[in-house]
Amino acid sequence: MLLELKNLRAGYGQTPVLHGLDLNLERGQMVSILGRNGVGKTTLLRAIAGAISMQDGDILFDGSSLRGTPMHKRALRGIAYVPQGRDIFPSLSVQDNLKAAAFGTKRKDWQEAIDELYIEFPMLKEKADERGDSLSGGQQQILALARALITRPSLLLLDEPSEGIQPSIVDQIASTVRRINQRDNIAVMVVEQNLEFVARMGAHCRLVDKGRVVFECDPEQIVSDANLQRQYLGV
Repeated sequence: MLLELKNLRAGYGQTPVLHGLDLNLERGQMVSILGRNGVGKTTLLRAIAGAISMQDGDILFDGSSLRGTPMHKRALRGIAYVPQGRDIFPSLSVQDNLKAAAFGTKRKDWQEAIDELYIEFPMLKEKADERGDSLSGGQQQILALARALITRPSLLLLDEPSEGIQPSIVDQIASTVRRINQRDNIAVMVVEQNLEFVARMGAHCRLVDKGRVVFECDPEQIVSDANLQRQYLGV
């Protein structure tokens, strides 16, 4: 088992958001985290990445507890996090954004890694010398995804990757994530509201309510079942 969440409790200050959440993720598995706003989806990703501390319970990664492990060391261990809003360096060029991510991993073959990403994402090569804030929202999302992949993670965490992006690039991101999952055996956990994106990825669904996983299903079921959507997504 790559990732095990055991009775995870986390939140902000004295305000709990996750109330004893349990979840397992196998190596190479893809999972979508679905639910209404405010039920703890982003908090879950932030707790795994180390952006917030767990209040109770445990997170095991590759069999070892992450309790007390800071965010940068979790990244070095193979957890890559693309937060909502992309979190690129807006004043740096595309090339320098990728360099910064590569240097953070202390990789000696960083130029080779960047060249591989330029093959995977030709748009980034075309825009290599342009500032991050000059890119469209979809292009920034692709850059953020590439920054995460340059670390060669075993677990990729994506928070609302389709938000505010034109449909053509949404399809490209879904196809790319699915391809790297299958090719490189990278486990993926994605928080998403776009059910078409979830279905395109083919990621097994975990529905979250009140800080706990309350239902599991295939993406086809949640897409086709209006009652499930009303009950857990408020659609």
